[in-house]
Amino acid sequence: MRLVSHPILCNYYLTYRCNATCSFCDIWERPSPYVTLENARQNLRDLKKLGVRVVDFTGGEPLLHRQLPELLKEAKQLGLITTVTTNALLYPKQAERLHGLIDMLHFSLDSPIAEEHDKSRGVKCFDKVMESISIARKLGERPDILFTVFEHNVQKIKQMHEEICLPNDLVLILNPVFEYNAVETGDRFSENALQKMSWWGKQKNVYLNDAFIQLRRDGGNHIEAPICRAGSTTIVISPENKLVLPCYHLGLKDFAVNNNLYELYRSGEVQKLVALEGRLPACEGCSINCYMQPSFAVEVNKYFWRALPSTLKYNWMKGTWKQLL
Repeated sequence: MRLVSHPILCNYYLTYRCNATCSFCDIWERPSPYVTLENARQNLRDLKKLGVRVVDFTGGEPLLHRQLPELLKEAKQLGLITTVTTNALLYPKQAERLHGLIDMLHFSLDSPIAEEHDKSRGVKCFDKVMESISIARKLGERPDILFTVFEHNVQKIKQMHEEICLPNDLVLILNPVFEYNAVETGDRFSENALQKMSWWGKQKNVYLNDAFIQLRRDGGNHIEAPICRAGSTTIVISPENKLVLPCYHLGLKDFAVNNNLYELYRSGEVQKLVALEGRLPACEGCSINCYMQPSFAVEVNKYFWRALPSTLKYNWMKGTWKQLL
């Protein structure tokens, strides 16, 4: 049973550029312009009209965009929920300008040990994350720690939780790594690792969408009975001001927006691609979290019920449940 028939999330890629070179990501390798404020203003109005509730200003590294505060203000004025994930290299310099504009601020941190985190990111940024936590807390912000979980670092969850998150009253988000394109991340978790993640997801100040664990056990999306609803739940806009379908990672086709995102998304050509969500050959076995999470929220099935308790828990911890009503 479908609960929501309109898109609820926009992954708005402000730029593909990044000041880190993470081993599990290839976005930073792509040449890229920056989103213009003029295009964004119109697109955000159209996103609101289409029923989108949440805009994730992403990248690349979104803090590289010099007009990020203005973009966030535009979204907030429309009543949209804003999210930003950053490696925190630039946050200390920009914290004041961003204050109060981000509903869900995530600092990426993949190890509680500086050398390990910096190695995975290809640049020294552990100390910047620690500095950013301190600055954010002084400003009254409560960022989340986004921990990309691999088979080899599951055992570091405890240290991350006890030494970084609990002392600062931060939510630890467990983000199981996924493979896509040519990026080999080794995302095939053992049952032991899945059990550990699931257990940690039930602990204080820890969030894990437990449907992710079920999906991994089921072998990901299956094209004969797809769980993925990427095309109908999530709108992807590129730095070139193009609508990308069926999702960023597959990106089979893009359409120039031309200041009319609302009509473009509703057009027959786009809706034909939307109808193929989860059914294309490359969709077999997919478990990309940023598209599966909204997919779990719009249709009543076993994944909906697995995701519901953790989703309610996160919104309660963050005090954002009223915004979603």
